[in-house]
Order: sequence, then C-alpha cells, then structure tokens
Amino acid sequence: ADVLMVTGPVTRNMREALERTWHATPNPKWVVAVGDCGRDGGCFAGSYAVVGGVAGVIPVDLHIPGCPPTPTAMLRGLLALLERVDSNAVTP
Repeated sequence: ADVLMVTGPVTRNMREALERTWHATPNPKWVVAVGDCGRDGGCFAGSYAVVGGVAGVIPVDLHIPGCPPTPTAMLRGLLALLERVDSNAVTP
C-alpha cells in the first residue's frame, strides 16, 4: 500500500493498531486523514474513548475536510497528493 487513509477518530483501542500499521507500511507511504473526525476527532473529540485526530498519533500528509467529505473532495484531495508526490519526484 502507498496510501493509508484513516476515516475516523483515533480511539484508545485502535491507537496501537494504527501505529503498527504505519510502521509496517513500506516507504514510500503517505497518510490521508479523511474528514473532520480524522483531523481532530470531530464530534467525538473529548470522549473518554477517543485519543483525537490522526496527526496526534502518526504523521499526516493530507487532510480532506468534511463531515463526511464529498466524493469530489476525496478525488480533489487524492489528486492534490499525487501532484505533490510527482512534483517532489527525483528524476535521474
């Protein structure tokens, strides 16, 4: 996998699984936090069971806003990520 898309808040029960998944994903890899829950926990922020957003646990390369994001926002976000990756690619 090249892209790890996290579509909700990070719960206490899933924090370790998210960290392990990120470490197990080979480079190059990118993390996309999908929706407001992925950004900061959304409407679940402050819950005893929620750690918060994805960026509080692993590095995030892109956030796609929305609650939930529209299909168009998802496509725009992924295209923006591809453009960023292509612009940073080193050519021989």
